[in-house]
Amino acid sequence: MTTTLHDPAVRDLIARLFTEAARDDERSPGRPAPTVSPQERADLLGDIYMPISARGGDLLYALVRAARPQTVVEFGTSYGISTLHLAAAVRDNGVGHVTTTELSATKVRAARANIQAAGLSDLVTVLEGDALTTLGTVGGPIGLALLDGWKEMCLPVLRLIEDRLAPGALVVGDDSTFGSMSDYLAYVRDPGNGYVSVDFPVEDGMELSCWTGR
Repeated sequence: MTTTLHDPAVRDLIARLFTEAARDDERSPGRPAPTVSPQERADLLGDIYMPISARGGDLLYALVRAARPQTVVEFGTSYGISTLHLAAAVRDNGVGHVTTTELSATKVRAARANIQAAGLSDLVTVLEGDALTTLGTVGGPIGLALLDGWKEMCLPVLRLIEDRLAPGALVVGDDSTFGSMSDYLAYVRDPGNGYVSVDFPVEDGMELSCWTGR
């Protein structure tokens, strides 16, 4: 059976986006000063894709297919590469909806256009703004969450949505090898916080955590 990921319109779009993302180093303006606000940083990096890896995308698709979540939440849409994998899995499951959030207006417009081009707009809501505000409006239970925005914000976002996680919900923290993920990793790897957690060796790492409750 052909999956949505193998539909030519979706497959070719994702390939084009990964090709563009490979040019991030050429477009990068350099590391923003630590004094800039989150909005200023998002605007400065508005044309930088910062995608998940291709293997990471395949893993996300498989996780959604397996878990069959009614509600999928994503922190950090960027140009929508990860969102397309999540939504493709929701389409193939025949159930569920993806709610994702992005601070950069440039990236919100691009992600919405890419999601529409893939024919998946009916399965995705893209919220523009600070995730600590936008994700506060998402109802639960959340069956799967992808945390792939600013790394220092992954733990605050997780704590924000934690009371809406379904029993057994999967939480995926991308770029787990980054030093800026240390607080997040310490939290989800502490059994006292209600997670069973394991690192998965895709490019830059993904931390897979199952919410068991407390």
